[in-house]
Amino acid sequence: MAELADIGVIGLGVMGENLILNLDEHKIKVVGFNPIKPTINDFLNGIGKNTQVLPASSMTDFVGKLSLPRKVFLMVKAGDITQMLIEQLTPLLSEGDIIIDGGNSNYLDTNKRCEILEKKGIKFVGMGVSGGEFGARNGPSLMPGGTLSAWSHISDIFQSIAAKTTSGEPCCDWIGKNGSGHFVKMVHNGIEYGDMQLICEIYHFMHSILKFSNEECSEIFKSWTNSKLDSYLIEITAKILKYKDSDDHCLVDKILDKAGQKGTGKWTGINALELGVPVTLISEAVFSRYLSTLKEQRIIASKIFIKPEYINNKDKQYWANLLENALLGAKIISYAQGFMLMKKASDEYNWDIDLSKISLLWRNGCIIRSIFLTDISKAYSNNKNLDFLGLDPYFMDILNEILPSWREVVSLGIKNGLPMPCMNSALTFLDGYSCANLPANLLQAQRDFFGSHTYQRIDSDPNKFFHTNW
Repeated sequence: MAELADIGVIGLGVMGENLILNLDEHKIKVVGFNPIKPTINDFLNGIGKNTQVLPASSMTDFVGKLSLPRKVFLMVKAGDITQMLIEQLTPLLSEGDIIIDGGNSNYLDTNKRCEILEKKGIKFVGMGVSGGEFGARNGPSLMPGGTLSAWSHISDIFQSIAAKTTSGEPCCDWIGKNGSGHFVKMVHNGIEYGDMQLICEIYHFMHSILKFSNEECSEIFKSWTNSKLDSYLIEITAKILKYKDSDDHCLVDKILDKAGQKGTGKWTGINALELGVPVTLISEAVFSRYLSTLKEQRIIASKIFIKPEYINNKDKQYWANLLENALLGAKIISYAQGFMLMKKASDEYNWDIDLSKISLLWRNGCIIRSIFLTDISKAYSNNKNLDFLGLDPYFMDILNEILPSWREVVSLGIKNGLPMPCMNSALTFLDGYSCANLPANLLQAQRDFFGSHTYQRIDSDPNKFFHTNW
């Protein structure tokens, strides 16, 4: 009898191909299938030539080459194609078989798929996959959630191919039920949006206000890889800024300043609004990408609204220190808001997400991997009900220490007409969160005036509501 595969992979995009190579390298028997070009045979005649991957010529052939319980790993674009493949697979599978969706699916779709497939006896897992092409090949961060009984059948496979922390822990563990894995991946991507925009704002400050060259900026970012800012995005930024084109000029200067996106940042903002969580920084990062696409309009407006010219009389190290502090403070808020959103979703949907464990899953392999994720993990280990990361003693001390630098950077940016939406938003959030008395009392009075929406009084029972004929 022919040997059966441990897992089957459908989808031969960049991520799918590299995950197959990763699985094969870890001695996990894989059957591959792609209904369109490139076919699995194209793969086996190319980069998969020396692998033990089994080819499948059809969906029926694919399912027939899987050992029980069958484990099908979908690595295709989220949306219609994912749904189509699930519908094609379902009649071919048996009770107890498992479908794993590794695309960036909306967690609400994953919720529905779990419910529908569980009624048919099929286990469904929505698994966030982060790390890009390199991570897929060498060890991604994996965030699985869905039908819990599936985990015992797939844990060894995915924990073996996942990235590992410095102490050897796999960056892959069970998140929770239903769409929790895809929700966590969505928040990961939202934080990624925020991190990238913050770095870009700091670069813009260096380049436009301080007139630092790309090489000088690169040096500063490289120095930060030996600080609390050490992270994958800081590391690649240092490399990008010094990269030269064929004419020996910096390539970054030749790239059009119009940013794209795939939607997960937008989903994060939408869910924050629906759950009532002030995820202001990530939302600003999404809007910044939208604003960047208005290139022609921005060119016209730039000739109308003239920016001041700043005269820098401080040395480079002075600004490097200030900018390091400002970026660190805003970065902490970026993660803090993301964790607030995950906590609220976990409470709302009874997912029981372990936020300390999430931090470790992101410690390596993913795009937002950062040295201070270990400290975030400790914060939530010490207090699993921590409402705001900044209330943890370690992060509280950092924020208090760097606030003066952060305020100076933001103030100078505003004075010089430099857009720093995420840097400003993060600081405003912290100032609002730490403000005992906000002007919402006036806002409630306004609402009551025009709409009889009522209000509470500070000198009365908090459960009692009042209306005034103003």
